Amino acid sequence: MGVPPPPGRRALTIGRRQDVGVHISQGFDSGSIEVLSAEAPDAIRLRLRPDNAASFCQWFHFRVHDVAGVPLRMVFENTADAAYPDGWPDYHAVASYDRREWFRVPGTRFEDGRLIIEHTPEHSSVYYAYFEPYSHERHLDLLGQAEMSPYARVHTLGATVDGRSVDCVVVGAPSPERKPVWIIARQHPGETMAEWFVEGLLARLLDSADPLARRLRERACLYIVPNMNPDGASRGNLRTNAAGANLNREWMTPTVARSPEVLCVRKHMEATGCALFLDIHGDESLPYVFIDGSEMVPGVPHNMAARQAVFLSALAEASPDFQTEVGYTPDRFGEEMLTLASKWVAHRFGCLSLTLEMPFKDNHLLPDARVGWNGERSKRLGAAMLQPILRDLLSD
Repeated sequence: MGVPPPPGRRALTIGRRQDVGVHISQGFDSGSIEVLSAEAPDAIRLRLRPDNAASFCQWFHFRVHDVAGVPLRMVFENTADAAYPDGWPDYHAVASYDRREWFRVPGTRFEDGRLIIEHTPEHSSVYYAYFEPYSHERHLDLLGQAEMSPYARVHTLGATVDGRSVDCVVVGAPSPERKPVWIIARQHPGETMAEWFVEGLLARLLDSADPLARRLRERACLYIVPNMNPDGASRGNLRTNAAGANLNREWMTPTVARSPEVLCVRKHMEATGCALFLDIHGDESLPYVFIDGSEMVPGVPHNMAARQAVFLSALAEASPDFQTEVGYTPDRFGEEMLTLASKWVAHRFGCLSLTLEMPFKDNHLLPDARVGWNGERSKRLGAAMLQPILRDLLSD
């Protein structure tokens, strides 16, 4: 008897003919790619697909079939025209065989205006993505877990352009003793680390054995929107909703037709008030975790800069992944400033209102060559965020 081939080689010889090219698919949640040619595994030509109703492109998520042990060379030909071309240097794509464990592909480089991924898969089927995806199914599971907690309720605030629900997890009952805290995530759907962050925050916040979480539940009523842009997320968009709107430029004048997601959240925030606001994002270019503040917003209280400094110091104590040396300049936004969520909220409610940014690349403070910045690290940062939130509420 002959020795049977290894599982990967078996998939190669049985599952794929050498003369039919490479099969690449994207027909799943958040899938996005344009295949120009895939006649040979070492000469695959791709294009980033733009958002469905806007020209932004940077997100990709696709599956390559029947390629165990086959050296792949994939060239993205339009990455120089991406929304954030500064995001490609020192960037490494993520890959997974089972959609649970994701790893960085070291054979990723940006060369002559093109992103190139060279990789030899160990298994028959492999997924590649811009960042570790957060699926709609996982989103629904997250809501279900919150619904089963004795400390939380799930409310639907409104509907998206495509008719999906804008869901809010409410932790704590409104009362004069509890301050209203709003946390929103994933206004930009390709920034999946934002919803991973919320998953980690909720896991700790709903933990009955965590004393810090218990104290926070006593002091605040938290309104948490895990995904502001479910349409864009499912469509595989980087930055916009189904109508082509960048939700983080819609906060001054949201409309039912263009930005119903912002309109319904803003309406409920007006009803509850807001003592602290966090908007969770990811940055394509900067390899750091940082916060963009609201101390420059016209009309904010005079003590806002000092209050913000205390919050940032508490977050740095809670998580060494966070830093304050690198970030956006205070004058980055001009006339459009009050169209951004955290700036509009600061102006409207006079509260501490912050935008948290996490990297698509690795975190240069604590690099990890195997996974880079990923979903699990985003979850840990979300859990750590409870400490500065409580510090702020106790000191206000």
